Amino acid sequence: MALPTSCSVLVAGSGNAGFSAAVSAKQAGAEHVILIDKAPESWAGGNTFFTAGAYRTVHYGKADLLPLVNNVDEVTASKIDMEPYTPEDFQGDMQRVCKGRSDPDLSKILIQDSNSTIKWLKSIGIRFQLSFNRQAYEVDGRLKFWGGLALKTQDGGKGLIEDHKAAAQRNGVETFYSTALDRLITDPSTGAVQAVIVRHQGREVTIKTGALVLAAGGFESNPRMRAQYLGPGWDLAKVRGTPYNTGDVLETAIRDVRAKQAGNWSACHSVAWDANAPAHAGDQVASNEFTKSGYPLGLMFNTSGARFVDEGVDMRNYTYAKFGRAILAQPSQTAFQVWDQRMIPWLRDEEYRPERVRRIMADSIPELAEKLVEVGLEDRERFVENMEEYNQAVYAFQKENPVKKWDPAVRDGNSTQSKTKRLALGKTNWALPLDKSPFLAVHVTCGITFTFGGIAINPETAQVISSATDSEVGNLFCCGEMVGGLFYENYPGGSGLTSGAVFGRRAGAAAAEAAKGNLSGEVPSPSRL
Repeated sequence: MALPTSCSVLVAGSGNAGFSAAVSAKQAGAEHVILIDKAPESWAGGNTFFTAGAYRTVHYGKADLLPLVNNVDEVTASKIDMEPYTPEDFQGDMQRVCKGRSDPDLSKILIQDSNSTIKWLKSIGIRFQLSFNRQAYEVDGRLKFWGGLALKTQDGGKGLIEDHKAAAQRNGVETFYSTALDRLITDPSTGAVQAVIVRHQGREVTIKTGALVLAAGGFESNPRMRAQYLGPGWDLAKVRGTPYNTGDVLETAIRDVRAKQAGNWSACHSVAWDANAPAHAGDQVASNEFTKSGYPLGLMFNTSGARFVDEGVDMRNYTYAKFGRAILAQPSQTAFQVWDQRMIPWLRDEEYRPERVRRIMADSIPELAEKLVEVGLEDRERFVENMEEYNQAVYAFQKENPVKKWDPAVRDGNSTQSKTKRLALGKTNWALPLDKSPFLAVHVTCGITFTFGGIAINPETAQVISSATDSEVGNLFCCGEMVGGLFYENYPGGSGLTSGAVFGRRAGAAAAEAAKGNLSGEVPSPSRL
């Protein structure tokens, strides 16, 4: 298929946000929608491909979600415990996790549109499931969902992109890969976007468009920009996802239309990641399975043999996106996750099975320390002492609280902090002794997912704001990871995909409306810009 020289709406980016925008634009009446991505088709989907496919949404209990999913029979449904996740719950999590800095208008739209957007995604062919493997524990015969997160897509990010591509094709969206957005052409009198210049098959092509939606991701795959904005050492972080999110389109929008910058440019979503994973891009087969998120059930030590985070400070959903930063700050940018036989059976198989990760096993704590020395532990004595002190603190707490129940599906309050023994760095929840052999350790580092700094938009329409006028740039919209101001320091797990779909859907509809009547007249020469 030849690359068109004009269209009603052009979308840049083939992830969840971009496909949501493209299909939304078609459904809103845009006659000719094309979607471009600088990546080859073999890398379609951007970071979405590498996610677990989790969507955080307001819901009113299992009766609200069961009609959306395809993996629950009547017997299983009868065993599910799922509390409603209200708008107030979602807002409280955004406020708490993002330290009160999330833009209130962006956050409001995200929350109020989350449920209807999930149901819209279902209507266009996205296959949803309840996330039993990641978000539920079986406790006393009941399947207890936890952390405000229950939905995922079938086959994770891979399945999500498969479904998005199929939905785009059914709706008549034309898709072109290996096509990079290079420049924006604006009307010299109004500043509105009229066309773009792209690089396609080694040549420059001008595409006239009625409206443009930017959905091309952040700068997490660009070591220079990571070090520049996130700080020293971030050029050493491993890339979890696509190698093509290098911040080009962010810089193009700032350069060509003076798009207003917004958000937390010095922060990002980063996780505990397999230290043996590829450095500069995710593995398309292993995908999200290099994540190592079982730390709330155990402990994390740096190479000096010291703990450096409270592993049980909160549910995993509210800590995993920031603990990568904590690991990067440690010596050698690595750490060790450790469990004993009590907890090994609770670890998720897809992340910790022998085929996916190097499992370091030992029959005693001193033996484990010796084996960890071989992969970077520098102070074995300190490691052993800290393990022993931790166990003493847990037993002291249990002696004072003999009837307290351990429950991984709630913040259970089982800690290391008692009247007779307190650690300088305690573990707040899920603290059990680590003294039952065999022991397991894995070697982890920091894996970066996406960056939080981006472009300011009108929350209602997702239209880009100009730094020069503080008003909307005509015909230009933005969604996905490129939007700045929603997340600060951290984010509630699953809210990234929801944001991409919510603002992608709004951007597509608004772009379709803006495109009406915008394809008449001559496109100014780039030399006049």
